[in-house]
Amino acid sequence: MTTVLTALIDAVGDANVSHGDGIGEDFGHDEALTVAAVAPAYVARPADTAGVATLVAVANEYGVPITARGSGTGLSGACTPRPDSLVVSFDRMNAILEIDTENHVAVVQPGVTLAQLDEALAPHGLAYPVYPGEYSASLGGNVATNAGGMRAVKYGVTRHQVLGLEAVLPTGEIIRTGGKFVKATAGYDLTQLIIGSEGTLALVTEATLRLYPRAPHTATVLAPFPSLHAVTHAIPRIVASGIGPMILEYIDTITLGAITAHVGLDLGVPAEVRETALAYLVVMMEQNSDDRLDEDVAGLAEQLSDLGAIDVYVLPGAAAASLIDAREKSFWVAKANNADDIVDIVVPRASLPEFMERVAEIASGSGSWIAGCGHAGDGNVHLSVFQSDPVARDRVLHELFAEGLRLGGAISGEHGIGRAKQAHFLELEDPVKLALMRRIKTAFDPNRILNPGILLDGEGPD
Repeated sequence: MTTVLTALIDAVGDANVSHGDGIGEDFGHDEALTVAAVAPAYVARPADTAGVATLVAVANEYGVPITARGSGTGLSGACTPRPDSLVVSFDRMNAILEIDTENHVAVVQPGVTLAQLDEALAPHGLAYPVYPGEYSASLGGNVATNAGGMRAVKYGVTRHQVLGLEAVLPTGEIIRTGGKFVKATAGYDLTQLIIGSEGTLALVTEATLRLYPRAPHTATVLAPFPSLHAVTHAIPRIVASGIGPMILEYIDTITLGAITAHVGLDLGVPAEVRETALAYLVVMMEQNSDDRLDEDVAGLAEQLSDLGAIDVYVLPGAAAASLIDAREKSFWVAKANNADDIVDIVVPRASLPEFMERVAEIASGSGSWIAGCGHAGDGNVHLSVFQSDPVARDRVLHELFAEGLRLGGAISGEHGIGRAKQAHFLELEDPVKLALMRRIKTAFDPNRILNPGILLDGEGPD
């Protein structure tokens, strides 16, 4: 009599199926701080789309829930399995299938990492612009969570860069959406529906990505400000100036000190400036020529001074690269400093001053410490919450999320909902929208096998 295990082995081979004590502990969690690890029942490692389709068909037949896994670098618990789950790991599906220099697209399997893709594109003078802070992150995971990152102020997030997908539906059927084109009005946009669905609608097996020319010249400017309010007030004015920054980040002084100390970086800011600065702006610009870049830097420096910056520093190349790298690793610094949770609320950038004032009030009123930084150019705020009491912390998070929504934002700008934010999402989101999402989920996945309990509530397969 065929069992689930033998069917999985038949699908991808004995060497590519693990179960019981043979499953490594990494498969039970991602990097979320508040979601406990759960060991799955099985792990399978397909090599191609046909293998994924067979695995999904087996799971659908036997009622086994499926959790898709890339590099496991997510921060919301979205790839945390159930004890009876099959984890489909995409580490063997890591091929760059095509780099099309004429159409400026790349076709990749889901296990390809950002670092791997960037290395392959560099000789062609091309770049994929989405960098959510961890270069070991997989493209499949980026698609599942609609990852963003520091360059979103200029290039947008993952959904703006994915032109098409190949995906396996919960029935085991294979579909293709989109293609090597930008314009399309042929029915529902299934590509965009799958992006950001956190593995609850389909398993992505191939992505067609938009590429851009790699700018040869960059400059990074660091501007200390006397208050966080002054920084957040300056942000929409910089964006409106037309200077077109590639990166526009705010970092509070505590976070800047922590991340630079973590990598041993001295930015050369005089002590008297550090003593008066409470927040910093980091602005990176790119251009095709040095002359145009110099003009942009000069214009930006003048504007920053007019907006109240204490001083303006153009960082040398090595220091600039180190600062950007340190900023991208701010999560690991917060984790090392025992942050109790990290959230990524997004609000309209013009609402940042009001939102950050409310953050300070919420922190003070709850006896919490909240530090942070963020993709200021697109209103995406990353907050490290230090509050050891779980009841008080839950109340703090709820107030932060509610305030973000009140200002016209969203609970998550790029990390997703997963398990970590699900309770707040379900309580605060529009119930009509939630009901529609559940109907869409049912249409894709009538037997509820894909990532049950993630994003939306509801039980998995019987």
